[in-house]
Amino acid sequence: MRYIIIGAGAVGGAVGGRLAEAGHEVVLVARGTQYAALKDGGLRLRVPEGEFTQRLPVVEGPAGLGVLRADDVLVLAVKTQDTEGALDAWGPAPVEGGGTAAERLPLLCAQNGVEGQRVALRRFRHVYGVCVWLPAAFVEPGLVSAAGSPLTGILHLGVYPHGTDETARRIAADLEKSRFEAPVVPDLARWQYAKLLSNLANAVEAVAGPIEDGKAVALVERVQAEGVAVLEAAGIAHTSPEEQREVRGDKITLLPLDDAPRGGGSSWQSLTRGTGTIEADYLNGEIALLGRLHGVPTPLNELLQRLANTYARERREAGSMPVGELVRLADEAVAAVEKQRAGKQRSGK
Repeated sequence: MRYIIIGAGAVGGAVGGRLAEAGHEVVLVARGTQYAALKDGGLRLRVPEGEFTQRLPVVEGPAGLGVLRADDVLVLAVKTQDTEGALDAWGPAPVEGGGTAAERLPLLCAQNGVEGQRVALRRFRHVYGVCVWLPAAFVEPGLVSAAGSPLTGILHLGVYPHGTDETARRIAADLEKSRFEAPVVPDLARWQYAKLLSNLANAVEAVAGPIEDGKAVALVERVQAEGVAVLEAAGIAHTSPEEQREVRGDKITLLPLDDAPRGGGSSWQSLTRGTGTIEADYLNGEIALLGRLHGVPTPLNELLQRLANTYARERREAGSMPVGELVRLADEAVAAVEKQRAGKQRSGK
């Protein structure tokens, strides 16, 4: 199978680079400065074993490949807010023997959150979800850093919305030859919602910097507790921290990388690159949406969603808000909801 990595950033670059290193055929899809850097200098993948350059085919869209092959696998690794544009471009692409990519080819959604695969299923017949545990960074064009060892990442796979099949198992076998563990599971959503809960911290890091001191840790715990309450109200199952730790074990240890840029999560990286967008609507915003659907207040996640979007839109510096100020705003948001609730109780509503 040939792997077409749509979005050769942190996740896409790490997956594509490792697949190519293991001898699999890979095409990278990128835009702007990343496209130019990959075209001119190749993909520089910085990992614990050193830095390796992969000279891989790079295209900006399906026109760069002409007719797609029947054995192509599309790996959607763009941020969720860029999903629609990617599907618009790749869905109608013709495939050898007839039909389109949307009709015939498998599409793996290697994205944070849970919305991208749902959007994809409107266009593509064969959609696969991926729960991505892959510590990687992309802040400099052409360079992707992945510090995990001995595994680069753990990528749970499954048919979306549920189930498994032979295609998922074939893809998993290729990934497991490429320094990944790739369990194929019928209940992928349980793993993805657990990952969503951990990703609620992304906005805290993006706005206020590394989650290191006690105030930041305590705030993240409050934000995630709000998420757990929403999932419980919605009847959505998720794997427990104990189950996640049992699966991960010591398979992914972060090792220092020489000259690697300061690491941060995906949202922090978006602000650092000044992209103008961020995925908060599909992380904290997913919790806000479920809270509204099921009558659970989500003031902390709504606050973080709003702040992260403001920082992205105004291209503010990542991590520039003091943690104390963020905690103050969080306390005010919670107090406002409690005051509103108390007023409704007094009025009998």
